[in-house]
Amino acid sequence: MVREHADEAERERHLPRPVAEAFAREGLYRVAAPAEFHGADADPMTQIGVIEAVSRADGSAGWNLMIGIETFGLIAPGFAHCPELIEDPMTIMASSTAAVGRADKEDGGWRVSGQWQFVSGIHNAELFGATVRRYDNDEPVEDGNLYAVVPKGGYEIVDTWHVAGMRGSGSHDVRLDDVFVPDRLFVNPIGGNVGSPQLRLPIGNRLAYNKAAVAIGIARAGIDAFVELATEKKPRFTTRTLRDRPFAQRAVAHAEARLIGARAALLELTERTWDTVVRGDSVQPRDQALFHIIASDAARAAVEVVETVTEAAGTTANRLGHPLERINRDVRVVRQHATVAPHLIEDAGRALLNLEPETFILRSRRPGTPPRP
Repeated sequence: MVREHADEAERERHLPRPVAEAFAREGLYRVAAPAEFHGADADPMTQIGVIEAVSRADGSAGWNLMIGIETFGLIAPGFAHCPELIEDPMTIMASSTAAVGRADKEDGGWRVSGQWQFVSGIHNAELFGATVRRYDNDEPVEDGNLYAVVPKGGYEIVDTWHVAGMRGSGSHDVRLDDVFVPDRLFVNPIGGNVGSPQLRLPIGNRLAYNKAAVAIGIARAGIDAFVELATEKKPRFTTRTLRDRPFAQRAVAHAEARLIGARAALLELTERTWDTVVRGDSVQPRDQALFHIIASDAARAAVEVVETVTEAAGTTANRLGHPLERINRDVRVVRQHATVAPHLIEDAGRALLNLEPETFILRSRRPGTPPRP
């Protein structure tokens, strides 16, 4: 189904409704949500596998699912006082921490205004979680950033997702202009009395492994597409297929080695981190830094893998409609995300040398605190 709707997603610039409904029906959006909130509470390795599989079928669909998994996994525990909002398994939720809006106190609730970027999946959502800072008489309320939950119809989708890569993810802006949100529709991220070990994972690590999973899935699709092409294509001025060229043979071998190694390292670090929190121990800063090094390198590896097979594919990989052309655009977007960006490797190196990290991703060690943009 994901493959069948990939061209439509690319054309419409958001995930088609049938795919989103299938994700919801099969419980995929809630694979990381605690059991108390109708989720599977699956371990991180399972989450990576699910996201990787969908991303192999289509990168934009994998990104959309990944963001949905994070949204339910991080926000659902805060619904302890209003569980009915997400009781229906077909309820889809979108959110954004890419901006912090303003909520001003009013009798019974708050007036919320702001514009949030990169709200992947908003076209299929019944709920939007807007990161806000609350104010009472222009004085900030000292309860940190919260999510203001706004039902469909209470927010405006702003058509801003005019991009080359990940066109089908639907990561448009959302705007609220003086919208009243009742007190009960403010939720604290990872709030409530929930015993899932996932809530003890460092928030930065949790956001990173899923991004790397998308990149790995896309890169695997790149190798798949190249093998199919090399089997059939006869380059100009030759009677032999592309796969007979030593350059193509070397390219696919290098691509496999790089991707398998990056994936194995990510899973090893993820499992090690998971075992730590399951035991009830805290993840130490050095281990957190190593995790970001491996996750960021996995995203870099995915780009290198696709570049390697694209180079060996020749001009075919540049033709609109060939899988490698879209894969080449999509995989680069993952590496641009703040949680797996190249500069994180450098900042994690600071931590390994006992220097204080400079990026918010590596400083966000306390679970339950969404990183500020």
